[in-house]
Amino acid sequence: MSAAADLGTVSATRVLDVRDLTVAIEAHGRRLQPVSGVSLHISAGETLGLVGESGSGKSMTGAAIMGMLPPGGTITGGSVTLGGRDLRSLSETDYRQVRGNDIAMVFQDSLTSLNPTRTIGYQIAEPVRIHRGASRKEAWERAAEVLSLVGIPRPAERLGDYPHQLSGGMRQRVMIAMALACEPKVIIADEPTTALDVTMQAQVLTLLDGLKERLGMAMILITHDMGVIAGRADRVNVMYAGRIAEAADTEDLFAAMRHPYTHDLLASIPLLDQDRSARLYSISGLPPDLSERSAGCPYASRCRRVSDACTALAPELIEHMPGHAFACWHPMPPQSSPVLVARRQANDSRHEETVEDATPPRLAVSGLVKEYDVRRGWFGASARLSAVAGVSFEIAPGQTYGLVGESGCGKSTLGRTIIGLERPTAGEIRLDGLDLEPLKGGEGRRRRRPIQMMFQDPYASLDPRLRVAAIIREPLRLAGDADRSAQDARVRDLLDAVGLPTSVLERLPHELSGGQRQRVGLARALAVHPSVLVADEPVSALDVSVRSQVLNLMKDLQADLGLTSLVISHDLAVVKYLADRIGVMYLGKLVEEGAGEDIYQAAAHPYTAGLIAAIPEPVPDVERAKPAAAVTGELPSAIDPPSGCRFRTRCPLADDICAVREPELIDLGAGHKVACHFPLRVG
Repeated sequence: MSAAADLGTVSATRVLDVRDLTVAIEAHGRRLQPVSGVSLHISAGETLGLVGESGSGKSMTGAAIMGMLPPGGTITGGSVTLGGRDLRSLSETDYRQVRGNDIAMVFQDSLTSLNPTRTIGYQIAEPVRIHRGASRKEAWERAAEVLSLVGIPRPAERLGDYPHQLSGGMRQRVMIAMALACEPKVIIADEPTTALDVTMQAQVLTLLDGLKERLGMAMILITHDMGVIAGRADRVNVMYAGRIAEAADTEDLFAAMRHPYTHDLLASIPLLDQDRSARLYSISGLPPDLSERSAGCPYASRCRRVSDACTALAPELIEHMPGHAFACWHPMPPQSSPVLVARRQANDSRHEETVEDATPPRLAVSGLVKEYDVRRGWFGASARLSAVAGVSFEIAPGQTYGLVGESGCGKSTLGRTIIGLERPTAGEIRLDGLDLEPLKGGEGRRRRRPIQMMFQDPYASLDPRLRVAAIIREPLRLAGDADRSAQDARVRDLLDAVGLPTSVLERLPHELSGGQRQRVGLARALAVHPSVLVADEPVSALDVSVRSQVLNLMKDLQADLGLTSLVISHDLAVVKYLADRIGVMYLGKLVEEGAGEDIYQAAAHPYTAGLIAAIPEPVPDVERAKPAAAVTGELPSAIDPPSGCRFRTRCPLADDICAVREPELIDLGAGHKVACHFPLRVG
């Protein structure tokens, strides 16, 4: 039975029905088809998950439903029915009355989606005045009401704030408040937590769940995170190349996924209990060019189970069992989730951590402090911002040290200080025993050359005017290494090392995919044969399939080149997979340190335990059984950090002593250290 045929009968409880939706975009002389024959439905109080890689058509499907396609975009086929009303038949004027009133959207990037020139009160009140004809006073009162609903403290006082005055989590709550202002029937949440830390992500997702239940809304949750889907969605549609590849109830999908793409997507996720010695599975190749539609299955070029039938004819989305449809000629056999299989393998192969020898550290950071002079307001008094407050750690030759924590905790500042982009206020940075800080000018740059950085955003960190060859060659030229022919040979060797073809040498950064740009950034960092690599959020902007490729590449290169690495991330699963030891930072302080297995299996600091609990796990039963987030609220200001323990304002175990005395970093045994008056374990 066709899944699309099932949509022909419209249930009375269905709020939104989309049937055979097809979207075309004319741009730069090319015709793209980012959405092809998509059918979905959603009922009141239900959450439908749309999951897939970037370019799979998830966001474009949401934009088509909202009537917000980009220039050149049109719906060329199918229907969109909201509450029995055909939205495709509406004029743009009538559509505006639906958009924001009956159906609303929470956009991915709150900073660019909010108007920087308008107060948040104005932006929340605006749809109430437009759609409900409310007076300014009534709309302002409604704005304060929904701000309170989304958990913003002192909402009436915050109405006059501008977006830049709010943290990322607060801005995302404002976006949700705007969407809720007119109590829509359907809310589309497009990657609502992608830019947020795991702690804030958990808070926002819990908030959306609670509001959906309280207001009886239907929600479409668009994400690439299978863990988010496992814990929040009632049903799941997996998209690939603009089509639905598989659709099922969440429990059924994760228990017995049938489409190879769904299986491969889940198998690519690094898990907290992943066997570090095993390579992550990665999907080969790239998604197809949507301007060139082939006759066969769109996943055929990347699929492990491909046959001649797959390249000859595209399979239809068929409901092979009640409520479970997939489009595949050679489906995976019913089996347990690849996540559970990976966990069994990890348990079978788990071994004791090796004892470190007495080799002197390659990199040693001691008592590092970085403070900034800042001014409060235009004419306010100056103050000191404490970004890094006395951090010490060592990394042995050939080892990886992982630094994890929320945004604003000082991780990136510490990394930039180590490579010399920032000057420390106090403390020492020693490379092979040599204190780097007293060295100035050319001598300082020469001594720091063995430390190179892989930046967080490869698009922003690569010069958009230079081609790949020039980008990778630049460090060699600045270092005065060898002649031009030797430099060119080194560039080609580096491309081969990071798995890129020589055809990319003449391309500009915007002509590369995200994964390719990250590989170019890695090649550039390796150009001058560094002994230490500082990787700042190296995979945070990548899809899960590309992320696994880059993580495997980093581990391979570290083993081949004998690199010593500092990996900075808010993703504890990524850090645990790469790192031999992990340090957990909070508001400039190191609060816990130890081997990855110790940190995960027996976290001693409440903050570390909260970070672990907040990580979405792609197992529905596990994810839905989790208690409320252990870490709530916002990170305090580094200008005026709390007295005593800096975590005490968010800690469930805080007592009077925590406000008076700062805890010292004590050793619990085997190198597992914690700074807490009430540790979760004592040895």
